[in-house]
Amino acid sequence: MALSIVEAEAPFLAAAGGRASPVTPVWFMRQAGRYMPEYRAIRAHHSLLDICARPDLAAEVTLQPIRRLGVDAAILFADILLPLVPMGLELEFVSGEGPLIRNPIRRAEAVHALRAVDPATDLGPVLEAIRLVRRELGPATPLIGFAGAPFTVATYAIEGGPSRHLLESKRMMYEAPELWHRLLTVLTGVLGDFLAAQITAGAQAVQLFDSWVGQLSEADYRSYVLPHSRALFDRLTGLGVPRIHFGVGTDHLLETMAEAGGEVIGLDWRIPLDRGWERIGANRAVQGNLDPVALFAPLPELRRRVSDILQRAGGRPGHIFNLGHGILPGTPVDRVRAVVDMVHEYTTQGR
Repeated sequence: MALSIVEAEAPFLAAAGGRASPVTPVWFMRQAGRYMPEYRAIRAHHSLLDICARPDLAAEVTLQPIRRLGVDAAILFADILLPLVPMGLELEFVSGEGPLIRNPIRRAEAVHALRAVDPATDLGPVLEAIRLVRRELGPATPLIGFAGAPFTVATYAIEGGPSRHLLESKRMMYEAPELWHRLLTVLTGVLGDFLAAQITAGAQAVQLFDSWVGQLSEADYRSYVLPHSRALFDRLTGLGVPRIHFGVGTDHLLETMAEAGGEVIGLDWRIPLDRGWERIGANRAVQGNLDPVALFAPLPELRRRVSDILQRAGGRPGHIFNLGHGILPGTPVDRVRAVVDMVHEYTTQGR
C-alpha cells in the first residue's frame, strides 16, 4: 500500500497508506457546515451554490474547521451534485428539502442529451478552491477532494432529489438495464475525470461518497453498481493519492465495496469497527465510525464511545478516526473539538 506522496509523513496520509503515525488522525465528514457559526455567517449572505461558485468563499469555508477544531485533514467544501449542472440538469437547493433537480432523467432521450464535461472549465471554481486551500494549509494537514459515487449521483438525477425508496431508480435498473448502465457509464466518466482534476489541482486524497447504496441488496450491487464503481477507482489508479470508499448502511456490502476499490474503506456506526475491519481485510485502512448523534451526548458518555472505537482499532496502523456519517446541524462545536482532543490524547498516551 505504499503511496508515492511527498506529504506521507502527515498522520492522515500515513494512516491512509496503512503506515504507523504518531497519533490516530481524525477528521469529520461535513466538518464544515451549518453547526459552525462562522459558516452560518457566510450563509446569511450566500446560497450553497453561490459559495461553491466562489473559490474564495469555498476555500474559506474549507479552512474554518482547521482553525477551530485542530483536525488532521481538510475536506474541500463543495457538493456531490455539482457535476450534474454542466451535464444539463437544473439543480437548486430548497430550504428544508435539500437538493432538487427540475428536469430529472427518466427516459432514454434524457440520457442521450447529457452533455460532456470539461472539469477545467465547467468545474473550474472547485479546482481553484483546491489551489487556494493548498496555499494556506501546512504540510501536516492534507486536503481531501471528493465526488459522489456513480450510483448515488444517478439516484439524485433520476429521482429529482433525496428518496427513501429509490422507486424510479430501481424501476430503471429492473425495467431498462441497458439504459441504466449507459447512464452509469456516462457518470463514471464525468466523476472520474473530475476526481482526477482535483488531484491535479492539489487534492492529496479523495473520497467517494456512495450515500444511498445501502438501500441495495448485495446481488443488485454486484449487477448494477460494482462494475461502475470499480471503473471509477481504476481511472484513479496510479495518480499517487489514497482513495477512500464510503457508504451508509453498507454492513452487508463491505466485502463487495472493497472489491470495487479504495485503499481506505469507511464504516458507518452500525458495525463495530474491529468486525468491519476484519471483513474488509487487514491489507486496507479503515475510517470511522462514531455515531454522529453521540456528539450530542454528555462528555463522559462521548469519551466512553470514542475510547471504545480506539480500543477496537487496537493501535493498528491504518485507522482514521471519523464519524459514521456527517456532522448533524445543531451539533455543539465544543463536542466536536473535544473528540479531536480525546483521540489525540488517547493515542499519544497509548504509544
